[in-house]
Amino acid sequence: MIIVTVALAVFVGVALGLLGGGGSILTVPLLAYVAGMDAKQAIATSLLVVGVTSAVGAVSHAKAGRVQWRTGLIFGGAGMAGAYLGGVLARFIPGTILLIGFALMMIATAIAMLRGRKNVVPTDGTHRLHFGKIVAEGLVVGLVTGLVGAGGGFLVVPALALLGGLPMPIAVGTSLVVIAMKSFAGLSGYLLSVHINWTVALAVTAAAVIGAFIGARLTAMIDPDALRKAFGWFVLVMSSVILAQEIHLAVGVAAATLTVIAGGMYFACSRHGFCPLRRLISGHDVRATAG
Repeated sequence: MIIVTVALAVFVGVALGLLGGGGSILTVPLLAYVAGMDAKQAIATSLLVVGVTSAVGAVSHAKAGRVQWRTGLIFGGAGMAGAYLGGVLARFIPGTILLIGFALMMIATAIAMLRGRKNVVPTDGTHRLHFGKIVAEGLVVGLVTGLVGAGGGFLVVPALALLGGLPMPIAVGTSLVVIAMKSFAGLSGYLLSVHINWTVALAVTAAAVIGAFIGARLTAMIDPDALRKAFGWFVLVMSSVILAQEIHLAVGVAAATLTVIAGGMYFACSRHGFCPLRRLISGHDVRATAG
């Protein structure tokens, strides 16, 4: 199963490289249900994988000038404090509760991926940094990261764009710095009470990094919007599996059924003028072709 885990980690990395984020949301279920780790060990190991892959991705963005270090370090510093606290608090929370929280994080991530990223108009340099808001949101996002082991890029990017006033490409690059910082902080909090199998952890991390490089090279060959939406639906299905495992089969079936219904409505929205999901899914992703 370790060989299977490492092989699947490559595909997680490919998703990260193609999408610029999101693939890490699969790391915890991969480690918990394929590698057989307990919940807290899977979350701690995921933080290592997320931290390293984000740091590697941040290097290329930094070389291209797409990292705003001042904003990133402020948000990242607050995120580190929150992530460390989350990692420490996790010892008092049952693993099942953490996995249920992770499933809810998956649902939120999937919705964010289906909505897509709205472009932010670049500032003219006079934008005033909302220092207090950035610190507050950094603490909250970091706490979530430390507790459930997800990078939370879908929360970081909008925060940097809206509160930090960063153009989207720079917000994405800066978010990788923030995610790396708070992932490592969350990991250090977990290490106070959780033992990690470093051999497996490093093998999975290396596989994910290799996959990320492969994914980055494939970006010119695959439509990123179509891939992002397909991945979002896949994450919703995976969240149903976790809910079935950790709560009850009926809950997982209900979640999967809702996913199928939502998928059908989404499909209909892309082909008809009437769309009940239009308030949920961004208009630039669901376009009416009728009329």
